[in-house]
Amino acid sequence: MPSRAPRRRSRNPGDLRKHAVGAALALLALSAISAGAYVYTTAARPPALDRSSLCPVDGPRSIAVVLLDSTDDIPEIAKREVKTALADIAETLPTYGLLELRLLDPKVAGGKSLFARCNPGDGSGLSEYTANPALAKKRWLDGFREPLEDALQIGFRPLPGKTSPIMETVQRIAVERFTGRAVEETSKSLIIVSDMLEHEPDYSQYAGDLSYGRYKASRAYQKFRTNLYGAEVTIFYIQRSSAKPINSADHIRFWAEWIRDNNGRLRQANKLQGVG
Repeated sequence: MPSRAPRRRSRNPGDLRKHAVGAALALLALSAISAGAYVYTTAARPPALDRSSLCPVDGPRSIAVVLLDSTDDIPEIAKREVKTALADIAETLPTYGLLELRLLDPKVAGGKSLFARCNPGDGSGLSEYTANPALAKKRWLDGFREPLEDALQIGFRPLPGKTSPIMETVQRIAVERFTGRAVEETSKSLIIVSDMLEHEPDYSQYAGDLSYGRYKASRAYQKFRTNLYGAEVTIFYIQRSSAKPINSADHIRFWAEWIRDNNGRLRQANKLQGVG
């Protein structure tokens, strides 16, 4: 009599459920690991930064230069207005963009640089999985925002001078910051906080009219011609009381033409409150 083949035992339904759940969990874990690896490998890597300037070693992503003219005292209300405006500029500066604060100084060609650093980013928008937002915020405060505020306090101190070489200083800024192939495609802006009264041996706005023709006929026209390379220029105009009243509309019109003649674009001119 032929022997019967032994019957296979049917698996316990509980065991089947355990295996199914285990397989599902393993698949879920594998998917999570794969997703994390994808995020990590595809996330934009921050550039290597110079330790002193906090700028990318291959150059800033944008350039903004602030020229502060305190050759005459700035009204207190105007200082407060400027502080607010510059704080807005600093906080909206693109990540890895350079912000430089220069003080108009007749004794220093191109002005005195008080602050020149890139915005390293304040940590907003960073993932806790691929970056360290808290560390980025601390670096932004310690290395960028607070030193800028300290430099601004120094810049507001009166620095009397016998001349006011605004054009020469802007010319030097254009050469030092806006010129060269390395910054050819870089966004450029110039912010001038000044009464805009040019005064130097070859041309002065303390005497004579404010016509651009008078300026073009002076030696200063060729001496201070420059190329702003399309930089956007913003003027924070300090109003002055003087023996010879200045027509501010004509004055700003003169500077708009000067900026355009030197390959720049006047973005806006704002009269600051108060009179110095």
